[in-house]
Amino acid sequence: MFDNLNDLYQQVILDHSKAPRNFGELPGADHFAEGRNPLCGDQVSVAVKMQGDVIEDIRFKGSGCAIAKASASVMTTALKGKTLNEARTLFEKFHELVLTGQAAPCAQLGKLSVFGGVHRYPARVKCAILAWHAALAAMAGDQKKVSTE
Repeated sequence: MFDNLNDLYQQVILDHSKAPRNFGELPGADHFAEGRNPLCGDQVSVAVKMQGDVIEDIRFKGSGCAIAKASASVMTTALKGKTLNEARTLFEKFHELVLTGQAAPCAQLGKLSVFGGVHRYPARVKCAILAWHAALAAMAGDQKKVSTE
């Protein structure tokens, strides 16, 4: 069906960009943060509902390129049910992946591994990690606007 793995990766990114999961308002959210990438105009706001240190629910709103929207969509599905420490660890692995194209076993990253090709386009790394920075700021209680610059 797909010529190679890159076709599959592109298809997942396009799917999440066109039909993002967990997009919209989050009633009952108790943590919020906004992020922007002034270089390409991506803007995202992340709302999180925490139960202790566990991410009970997470949603995002905003606009941006396909990479930014798809990354936010996949991130929200990956973070639900994780603790804050697990979320930070997952971000570190994801960040390594988008910077280098390599990371700890991809099984730990699940669908996030589709962003492995981003490292070939350094300007897109900021697009891929914008929502992550906003999510981590929200969970830390830091409501200032996060910027990739």
